[in-house]
Amino acid sequence: MSNNKLPTIKEIAKRLNVSASTVSRALHDHPSIGLVTTMRVRKVAQELGYEANKTAIFFKERKTYTIGVIIPDLSEPFFSAALTGVEDAAEASNYNVIIGQSLNSFEREKKIVENMKDHRVDGMLVSLTKETSTYEHFDNLKRYNIPVVFFDRVPSRKDINYVACNLVSGMLQAITKLVAMGHKRIGLINGPAKLAATLQRLEIYIKCLKENDLPVDQDMIVSTTLAKADNLKAINKLLSLEQPPTAAIVFNDYVLLDCISAVKTTGLVVNKDISFISFANLPIWEYMDSAPLASIEQFAYKQSSMAAEFLFKLIKNAADPDSTNMPLLQHIIDSEMVEYSMPKQIL
Repeated sequence: MSNNKLPTIKEIAKRLNVSASTVSRALHDHPSIGLVTTMRVRKVAQELGYEANKTAIFFKERKTYTIGVIIPDLSEPFFSAALTGVEDAAEASNYNVIIGQSLNSFEREKKIVENMKDHRVDGMLVSLTKETSTYEHFDNLKRYNIPVVFFDRVPSRKDINYVACNLVSGMLQAITKLVAMGHKRIGLINGPAKLAATLQRLEIYIKCLKENDLPVDQDMIVSTTLAKADNLKAINKLLSLEQPPTAAIVFNDYVLLDCISAVKTTGLVVNKDISFISFANLPIWEYMDSAPLASIEQFAYKQSSMAAEFLFKLIKNAADPDSTNMPLLQHIIDSEMVEYSMPKQIL
């Protein structure tokens, strides 16, 4: 046998003078094969350096033991943490992971879905782009028996499997903290209009202001596409008001980094002239001298690992011919405010 050629089941069978089917059953612990024969087959297989043909196994089982993960941008620490959650869950279930970055492009997202479908992934985990508002490319996967679980950025639909973060708890903590400090003019720098989280933040913000007997001033509500130029435009719009806010809730920490830069450029001081609370809880804040008052933890790792567990349940259910349709798998994790700075109260 050539050293460059992998041994086959037929070679093991020839060595032991048994049939190839006997070797195959022995390697798969089939009950029809006795213990002695199984041990002999495994011993020779080890001596020859035999490796199972996984492609043939996958074809037989109609599974690739691979899942696809689509995230907006791996360079963001939030999605890096989310990917770690997926990979840890996948490793525990003996699955491989294919990663696709949409880079917040709807067209790119659709292409990645198509490519992963063509590679016959067993299922997909998805966090949507900021542009996604239609979902036919995901609905089409049902024809191929490829389940999808969304996490973090999820569609505004009830007929999906998802894990998301409840922003109400974090936003309520943020507004309550600012009001307790004496802030009465609290702005909102919100995100892209098509993201469900954007509407959710706005609704909670307005509700919390009303609960604290504070007026809702539309001039204090601005939005951004998450691009740097738009982030700067949003914060500068607030700062240019005749009565600018003394504090602001910001869509996420990445937007806030640009806002902090703009505030410093104008000569103002963060947490003195204007205070911030944002979402995502980046690990860098504890090392910065201009950290926000607080950031709202959305538990990226927990969201994605739970979403992966949901996906494996769906894959297992789809492969069982005797199973009935599973109910939708949906879970919401409460957000939690993490404090960083504690300036003096507003008089």
